[in-house]
Amino acid sequence: MKNSKPKETLSSAARRERLYPYILLAPALIIMICIVFVPVVQALISSFKNYDLRYPNKTAFIGLQNYIDILTKDRQFWPSFWKTILWVGLGVGFQFLFGFILALLLNREFKGRGLVRSLVMIPWVTSGVLIGLIWRWLYDGDYGVFNDLLLRLGIIQQGIPFLSRTSLAFPAVLITLIWQGIPFFALMILAALQGVSADMYEAAEIDGANSFQRLFKITIPSIKNTIYVTVLLRVIWVANSVDILQNMTGGGPAYATQTIALMTYQKAHVLNLGYASAIAIIMTILMLCAAIPYLRTTSKNG
Repeated sequence: MKNSKPKETLSSAARRERLYPYILLAPALIIMICIVFVPVVQALISSFKNYDLRYPNKTAFIGLQNYIDILTKDRQFWPSFWKTILWVGLGVGFQFLFGFILALLLNREFKGRGLVRSLVMIPWVTSGVLIGLIWRWLYDGDYGVFNDLLLRLGIIQQGIPFLSRTSLAFPAVLITLIWQGIPFFALMILAALQGVSADMYEAAEIDGANSFQRLFKITIPSIKNTIYVTVLLRVIWVANSVDILQNMTGGGPAYATQTIALMTYQKAHVLNLGYASAIAIIMTILMLCAAIPYLRTTSKNG
């Protein structure tokens, strides 16, 4: 009888110790369930309904009809799908390229490096809505800064409506996206470069390796995991971005800048929630395909 009490105390202490991590995680888990899991379930249920808030009395279960209409009848979906591929591929590709170059430059020793590192982060920390409004003004055909500079230099004779021409609108918003995302890659890659040992560069230099050989044999292999993860994260973020497109062109002209994410937003904006939910679920599946390699990479590194 004397030994039973210490055993019980030890057992209860062990249980508390096992429960302690779950208690700490509980608030974050509850928040994630409320803001992620519950809306996803609601969107999935709504996608099988004719759910239009303009006609609440006509809500009905229609099965896969929304998905069938999107994939076979909607003339906007497939152009938006291919536009999304270009939006993500070109946007993330050039963001990474220029961000990588910027990170290599910022990793060098020069006077005022700390100030420059702070200033290059301005595009990344600025709100996407504000960026869209600023660049829309820069591209304005009548009062835009770009047109004013081109006119002063004599390159053009009259203002160009960059955002009103189908051939120019998408490149214009793409440049804005690239400008916004360069600092993200620069910051992440710069942080990874700080962890590369200087001894490897010294040894390679002694062996006669030139700058390009050191770049491709030491730098890139040493930070490849960071590159891989940041690219995948940015792909997911860019694919779901709406703010810049909505504030610069609204998907126009003639749907020239409409992506799947923007299409979803606009369908929901006119209260056709069932149809918009079906598009969102399709987009979620596409994003899961991109997220699986990311999850595998992080699980291996973890």
